Amino acid sequence: MSHPPIEIETGPNPTATVLLMHGLGADGNDFVPIANELDLSSVGPVRFVFPNAPVIPVTINGGYRMPAWYDILGADLAKREDEAGLRGSQQTLEALIANEKARGIPASRIVIAGFSQGCAMAFMTGLRHPERLAGIVGLSGYLPLADLTAAERDPANQQTPIFQAHGQRDGVVVIARAIQGRDTLRALGYDLEWHEYPMEHSVCMEEIADLNRFLVRVLG
Repeated sequence: MSHPPIEIETGPNPTATVLLMHGLGADGNDFVPIANELDLSSVGPVRFVFPNAPVIPVTINGGYRMPAWYDILGADLAKREDEAGLRGSQQTLEALIANEKARGIPASRIVIAGFSQGCAMAFMTGLRHPERLAGIVGLSGYLPLADLTAAERDPANQQTPIFQAHGQRDGVVVIARAIQGRDTLRALGYDLEWHEYPMEHSVCMEEIADLNRFLVRVLG
């Protein structure tokens, strides 16, 4: 990571963690306002961890260096994927999960979440994690390395609730791509809660309210 994660605690001695990854070109600050809109008081004190992706050249943007969890090799997100970059960031996120466990938060009290590229990383890491997590959240993103998911997923998270949401007018990650991932995961037997909203590649208040309910349910 280019910088240490940003952390917000809703009270002393947190009993749960939400690990939330930003999208391409953003940083850990991007979703701090969203966290501030959530009311998880019924869950108890929660630690939000907002990692910062490394700054790397991004092929689709002419090699311009920007925060990215992995390279985007072309407009077709399925045909050419940066597998090495995805796996490298997966290890970074596994280290953050291990750090939360070392601070006293069990895996079963950790939600891994992300937006766009961060969504891809939440799926990439959460589905393969060897201990049951509280939940997996994917916002405005897609399932990476979809063809390898069945073989690489860990049975520990087969029953972990998944929240997936997308904008109907998303021109960055078209909703059809997200639906493909949704259908793949449902076919593999995952408990996936799907939401779509009349928005572009963004977040809306209705989505935050739905996410709030999901987090209260899986952490309550």
